[in-house]
Amino acid sequence: MHHSGPSVFSTQENETSAVTFILVGFSEYPHLQVPLFLLFLTIYTVTVLGNLGMIALIRISHKLHTPMYFFLSHLSFVDFCYSTVVTPKLLENLIVEDRRISFTGCVMQFFFACIFVVTETFMLAVMAYDRFVAVCNPLLYTVAMSQKLCWSLVAASYSWSIICSFIFIHFMLTLVFCGTKFINNFVCEHDAIVAVSCSDPYISQKVIFIFATFNELSSLLIILTSYVFIVITVMKMPTTGGRYKVFSTCASHLTTITIYHSIIICLYCVPTTKSSWLLIKVASVFYTVIIPMLNPLIYSLRNKDVKDAVKRLMSFCLSS
Repeated sequence: MHHSGPSVFSTQENETSAVTFILVGFSEYPHLQVPLFLLFLTIYTVTVLGNLGMIALIRISHKLHTPMYFFLSHLSFVDFCYSTVVTPKLLENLIVEDRRISFTGCVMQFFFACIFVVTETFMLAVMAYDRFVAVCNPLLYTVAMSQKLCWSLVAASYSWSIICSFIFIHFMLTLVFCGTKFINNFVCEHDAIVAVSCSDPYISQKVIFIFATFNELSSLLIILTSYVFIVITVMKMPTTGGRYKVFSTCASHLTTITIYHSIIICLYCVPTTKSSWLLIKVASVFYTVIIPMLNPLIYSLRNKDVKDAVKRLMSFCLSS
């Protein structure tokens, strides 16, 4: 009688390790496989070149060695990693018949994707705080946003995201999975994984809902508070030129925040129904594939400093 506990537990573990997931992805639209493959391949190429290019440009150009661009280079790094965790598997599944992914592979994909999503959420909040200090205390900016503080804020974002991911994985691994299951998405996303477990996913879903809501609210609170103070300060400015300069700097950041948070709220903070799987897939495509591509584009197209740095680099390359 005493031996049954461990053996039951080990068979449960063995069963889980033998589980195979099949990522359904967009397989119900066979005629779209090739166009989608080409589309996502193009987006991924732009994402990799855009984000790595942005990191390189910020490193090379001394004019961009400011806190704002330090955070932007980390945002680009997170976007690059995030896209790389998700997109190659998505591309593979669009051209192969065999869409299987091992249980471990699926959990690892979720784990890393989660790290980068949470990091990005707080990196955007950190960037809002940076803009707040720059606009509201310009004379104290370099003192207030010291190198030590910048590194601490970035390290805190990464650390918290790793803690969140471990917590999510812990609760996910308390579930029992059995046999071969179809995951109704192209990415191992939490809802899609727990939906196919053979035990009640209530606690795991509750945990991720609580954490996602906390992360959303706390980061949005930082962002909104920062921007309220920015708007108040800008309104007190005597010249329209000064106002325009501030708003153009903040516009790219605000664009990114709006797109990113509206999608995350739709995905994680609104309860899902079975009929909304297609909506979930489309939203997942946006925040896993499209947003990482948009960020460097938004920041480079809307930003004078970045444009100038590119021009300087081009003229230097041409002259040499």
